[in-house]
Amino acid sequence: ASPAAAAEAPRAVGNLKLFTLVMSLLQPEQRETALFELSKKREHYPDLAPTLWHAVGVMVTLLQEIMQVYPLLSPPNLGAHASNRVCNALALLQCVASHPDTRQMFLHAHIPLFLYPFLNTVSKTRPFEYLRLTSLGVVGALVKADDAEVIKFLLSTEIIPLCLRIMETGSELSKTVATFIVQKILLFDIGLSYICATPERFYAVASVLNTMVTDKPSPRLLKHIIRCYLRLSDHLRAKDALRQCLPDSLRDSTFREYLNEDSYMRKWLWQLLLNIGDPNVTALQQQAAANSQPQ
Repeated sequence: ASPAAAAEAPRAVGNLKLFTLVMSLLQPEQRETALFELSKKREHYPDLAPTLWHAVGVMVTLLQEIMQVYPLLSPPNLGAHASNRVCNALALLQCVASHPDTRQMFLHAHIPLFLYPFLNTVSKTRPFEYLRLTSLGVVGALVKADDAEVIKFLLSTEIIPLCLRIMETGSELSKTVATFIVQKILLFDIGLSYICATPERFYAVASVLNTMVTDKPSPRLLKHIIRCYLRLSDHLRAKDALRQCLPDSLRDSTFREYLNEDSYMRKWLWQLLLNIGDPNVTALQQQAAANSQPQ
């Protein structure tokens, strides 16, 4: 066999395995195993997203997996087994959401809306937390594409209030993903304009950011919070409001350890304080310079 044929052989075997597993999704008795196998090995199959989308009946099957969990949401009665199974289906949807060849079709079919009942839950049990986190992962995969169409679509839905609720009450990891989604939306002019269009919207976001800062977030979460504040400070009216409502702990040395260890976070915070004309920025810069001097 030629070298080219030898190189193609493993790919052909991989494709055959992929098609077999995808077709198994259509068989009720094989579906759970196929969901698990595909979600676990999705990185191994570069053609997984287009295959899932174009294989007849497969997307409908994944949506059925999601909808059959709805009755367990209220009253909250979701167990670990049901949560794991639906999260495997959500992992496959995330694959479709993140692939450039299927993302637009995924949006045009309004599939993210099927996940919103999961984001709207408040139970703090592990199965529900895992469900929310995996659902946020699908939306996170969409916004990572930096696609204006994605942002436009999300703003036409209730994604901002859903994210704000999770930012207030979720686990540290869920808060981090939800804040990342809001940050990515804000980075688009259409997102910044939307959030700053009314005082109510701005203060809804600013109030939740403030609460998270007060709750002593992890460095990773704080970085996203600062990015949100920094982007808000690009808006004239929001900048004026931030002069009054930015938390004191971002103006003093409360997070000094985090800032010493992360030059990007430090740069963003200083830029934020400069943008709003905060007099403390000079003292913070001098303090950082002193800390960086060799002993």
